[in-house]
Amino acid sequence: MLRLIIAGMLISTAAAQTTGTASPPPPKVTPLMSKDLQGIAGKEGTMLLVEYPPGGADPVHRHNASAFAYVLEGTVVMQMRGGPEITLTPGQTFFEAANDVHVIGRNASATQPAKFVVVLVKDVGAPVLIPAQ
Repeated sequence: MLRLIIAGMLISTAAAQTTGTASPPPPKVTPLMSKDLQGIAGKEGTMLLVEYPPGGADPVHRHNASAFAYVLEGTVVMQMRGGPEITLTPGQTFFEAANDVHVIGRNASATQPAKFVVVLVKDVGAPVLIPAQ
């Protein structure tokens, strides 16, 4: 899981070096738990804590999972391909369907961190994050 995130960040960093622009700082992703879902063969629930540093952002990605997010602190900007850009504050939620591509995921602040919890319902053993174009 973390290798995919790190690989995505390395690709972003390499692209930034060739274009002369700096990449935003990557998020810190902490796995909290993962459990097989009883009564739903082949599916598991995975919970992650995502922390964006000030100015932090995700690379464009997808999950191949249903993803439920809950903002704990700070302000987060999210957008799915073809959807509106939305700004979320503590207590607000966000959903990504299994076929969505997450084109914007970033901290709205350049000075304050942001933190949110993500719960994924996915195939057992499937990667948490898949880099996308």
